[in-house]
Amino acid sequence: MKANLRHCAQMMLALMVVMVSATVQADRKLLDQVVAVVNDDVILQSELEARINTITGRLRAQGTGLPPRDILEERVLEQLISESIQLQMADRAGMRISDNELNETLASIAQRNNMTLAQFEQQLVQEGVTYREAREQIRNEMITSRVQQRQVGNRVRVTDREVENYLAAMEGQGRSNAEYELAHILIEVNDFNDEEEASAAREKVEQLREEIAEGRDFRSVAVAESDASNALDGGNMGWRAENQLPSLVADVVPDLETGTVSPVLRNSSGFHLVMVMDRRGGDKAQFIEQSKVRHILVRTSETVSEAQAEATIRDFYQQIDNGADFAVIAREHSDDPVSGSDGGNLGWVSPGQMVPEFEQAMMEADVGELKGPFRSQFGWHILQVQDRRQQDISGDVRESEARQAIYRRKFDTELQNWLREIRDEAFIEFKSGYGADSQS
Repeated sequence: MKANLRHCAQMMLALMVVMVSATVQADRKLLDQVVAVVNDDVILQSELEARINTITGRLRAQGTGLPPRDILEERVLEQLISESIQLQMADRAGMRISDNELNETLASIAQRNNMTLAQFEQQLVQEGVTYREAREQIRNEMITSRVQQRQVGNRVRVTDREVENYLAAMEGQGRSNAEYELAHILIEVNDFNDEEEASAAREKVEQLREEIAEGRDFRSVAVAESDASNALDGGNMGWRAENQLPSLVADVVPDLETGTVSPVLRNSSGFHLVMVMDRRGGDKAQFIEQSKVRHILVRTSETVSEAQAEATIRDFYQQIDNGADFAVIAREHSDDPVSGSDGGNLGWVSPGQMVPEFEQAMMEADVGELKGPFRSQFGWHILQVQDRRQQDISGDVRESEARQAIYRRKFDTELQNWLREIRDEAFIEFKSGYGADSQS
């Protein structure tokens, strides 16, 4: 009898263990269920929740109102889908971000915000994001930025005639060097020949403009309604100099009062609204600081991996730091054939002439200091600033700024088109309760 009771108790205990285990497994499965399949990748519920928490924390810290949960979930899922497609493209191309490069970027972000790394971590915690999550998100953003530059940058061409026309227009309008902090809303139109679609989009953007004019927060509307890639950042476009304003808004922004929504604007992407959140400057600069700089470049290729390129440039840095001749190494090894043949010399460089990563390193370097290694879209660099001077603004500088401004305008338009293309071409299957509950 006792044996039977003991056997019965053991069976009950085993059954309870199985039930508890099954419950735990069910909870874990519920937490990490697949919400969407994107080509060869999947997006998990836990990833979606983590990104929603990150964005919610940031928007609350900015004082931006949140849209309803279902709208926010839909928009964040679309962001994750777009990111997944681009990260898979990067993986196939062998693009990587090393820990050293990531650490340098994080330190730079903290510095630009006048914080130490410890303070930066604390700020992230206040926004509901762990430092580890932030590291991986920034790594992904760096990778997608490179994918975009490679894929979209190849589509953009700026002609000499466009530069001449731009400079003539700037001179005729008497443009200043004022800067504007902008926010933007896009209501996309895929086909303007579809009168019903175009009319519905026009009605929607006009309704949104009216709501904003009556007091609805512009950034909150961008989060909830904008089709632009920066929607979940509240439509933030950052600070733009007057000579770098997108052509769509270039004639509107200088006359727009801070905090006032623009008229409805239209281009090939759809209908737009813009708001000047803040402005600064406006006096014409008389001088600019130029840097006389030289560099060594190591590119990645089919035969040179990211890790190999980084190791090579670090070896060059060490050799020069130990007394080797910069010019000799540049002539023998730099993958920039033009400057390499001249010992790495780039001559006198003005602000805005170089890609952001190069310019930041150049501006941070003291005269004579060896700076790097750092990564740009072209590969791995080390540089040395040999001298600095104050120089009157020349026609060459204005031409370079004009070329950059035109390039950026075209790039922004092409980026939006490209993101739509890769979304349309991808295999995407939504699981129950998410997206369209169908495959596209």
